[in-house]
Amino acid sequence: MANKLSEFGKMLLRRRALDCSGEETRFARCLSTLDLIALGVGSTLGAGVYVLAGEVAREKAGPAIVLCFLIAALSSMLAGLCYAEFGARVPKTGSAYLYSYVTVGEIWAFITGWNLILSYVIGTASVARAWSSTFDNLVEQKISGFFRSFMAMKVPGNVLAEYPDLFALILILLLTGLLAFGVSESALVNKIFTGINLVVLGFVIISGFVKGDTANWNLTIEDYNKYLNSSNGTNMTDSQFGAGGFAPFGLSGVLSGAATCFYAFVGFDCIATTSEEAKNPMRSIPIGIVASLLICFFAYFGVSAALTMMMPYYQLNTQSPLPEAFTHVDWSPARYIVAVGSLCALSTSLLGSMFPMPRVIYAMAEDGLLFRALSRMNPRTKTPLLATIASGIVAALMAFLFDLGALVDLMSIGTLLAYSLVAICVLILRYQPGNLNSSSQTEKLVELVEGEKVAVAGADSGDEYDVEVEKRPLKEAFTAKLLLFPSAKVPTQTSGTIVYGMTAITSVIMTVLCVILANCLDLLLDGHAGVVTSCAILALLCAACFIIIWRQPESKEALTFKVPLLPWLPLFSVFVNIYLMMQLDLATWCRFAVWMVVGFIIYFFYGIQNSSEAIRSSPRRYEPALQSKSPIYTCAASDGEDGASP
Repeated sequence: MANKLSEFGKMLLRRRALDCSGEETRFARCLSTLDLIALGVGSTLGAGVYVLAGEVAREKAGPAIVLCFLIAALSSMLAGLCYAEFGARVPKTGSAYLYSYVTVGEIWAFITGWNLILSYVIGTASVARAWSSTFDNLVEQKISGFFRSFMAMKVPGNVLAEYPDLFALILILLLTGLLAFGVSESALVNKIFTGINLVVLGFVIISGFVKGDTANWNLTIEDYNKYLNSSNGTNMTDSQFGAGGFAPFGLSGVLSGAATCFYAFVGFDCIATTSEEAKNPMRSIPIGIVASLLICFFAYFGVSAALTMMMPYYQLNTQSPLPEAFTHVDWSPARYIVAVGSLCALSTSLLGSMFPMPRVIYAMAEDGLLFRALSRMNPRTKTPLLATIASGIVAALMAFLFDLGALVDLMSIGTLLAYSLVAICVLILRYQPGNLNSSSQTEKLVELVEGEKVAVAGADSGDEYDVEVEKRPLKEAFTAKLLLFPSAKVPTQTSGTIVYGMTAITSVIMTVLCVILANCLDLLLDGHAGVVTSCAILALLCAACFIIIWRQPESKEALTFKVPLLPWLPLFSVFVNIYLMMQLDLATWCRFAVWMVVGFIIYFFYGIQNSSEAIRSSPRRYEPALQSKSPIYTCAASDGEDGASP
């Protein structure tokens, strides 16, 4: 029984051997660095920039919204840097799904990929409905009025929408056709719409600084009372003014606003799915991710600063802040320019949600975790045709029929889970015994198995790193001393295992700490003894794990991009992501559980038996050990023997 459970556990945690042996990709390598930056900016800088700034400034932060976006950008950059390193390390399609597969195992990879699919489907459907609603507002609700009159769907439970959104259905199907036609054509359309969006945002920022007044960043109670008297105090309360000044709602308002603004930076991860379509992925993907996040930060920062200077924060309209702000400064015609920018932003955001979805499905289907038919490629356009059409039809039907308001929070779980796992994977791989030289096109997988060096898929083993392998103790008994005083200056099996264990323990401790912070923050601030003691103990345990990880030897692997400040930066990124997940309500977690049950049915009845790693398994001498240990990558310039002697 114990042996069966052990074998089952090894099946769940088997890792994919990364094969970068130089074989040609099935995709068309046609995307430049500029294409990737445009894709990241277009996906991230959606309609939120036209709406979110007004909502957060009015209700949570006032003019200090610029600090909210700064904090949110720094938090997002943590995840972005982790994605950038993996983009330099793993030049394969699959994004966080593949990164998890090669590092922490098959079950975690499936969970990540399955939730990414959910995030992309809901994101696509919700953005399509937002596009339809925005266009409907431009034509004075004539479209929605027609459908409500002739095609109303009055179903109890608020599951279905008030009326079928035919406009959103057609829009998604059109973009599905564009994506199926070819990636270069899709990238061109995306660049055009992203360019228009950035021009409009530039106009908004310049207009705000020209027509704005810095006095709106230092409003007093007298200004508020004057406004109340002029408007007869209609629907206004003192809570909408706060304390006045730059940060009227204090530090708590700034932090609350930053948590909301964090989701405005979601979307850059679509760049990571283009590894097999970028001309030079190991260089372009890190640059694309970092550059797109910086551009988005400056756009959000500039628009929010311009908006709060043009109009007092307590007068902002949460639904359409920019048109109201331009009306306030007597530039009413500018609302049409804003409307054009908003539609372009929604178009690029929709394309950004749809672009990575079929690629994640393709990667999972090619590995056998989903039905293999979905990995079928069109030989002419070199796009995953069946995955593109299937995902487009599902998203179109959701947009057509369902009220997505209750499902949007599910996007957050999938995205934040992916961010967390990528940060954990970066941390683990940087402390494992191995070397993946990103400048080489030939790699071989080396395992330390039962005290022996075993090489697979070979290149010559005469590089400098192999000298380090020879000097490294191959078989090392664990002692408590090794936690703080490792035996070598390069990673060993034992030091790598210590990092695995400490990372897992730290993740559990941080999850418990975040649950307490999310539900008992008021008690903590009031100094409740039980809550304070619990948080202090958990924080000390986290710190101890951090120090143990920090003391382990780091890999000397040369990459085109590396995450700085290990292990602190990835672990802090994990903490931020888990805390944001704990902020979600119980109903969202229940829906998440239902989605995961469906996923596990597919995995345990199909994927676990049909995965490529399961099929590849054979009763070779080293197979059991190879499936249960982490890979070590070494590289050489020329091919050699398939094996290396110890």
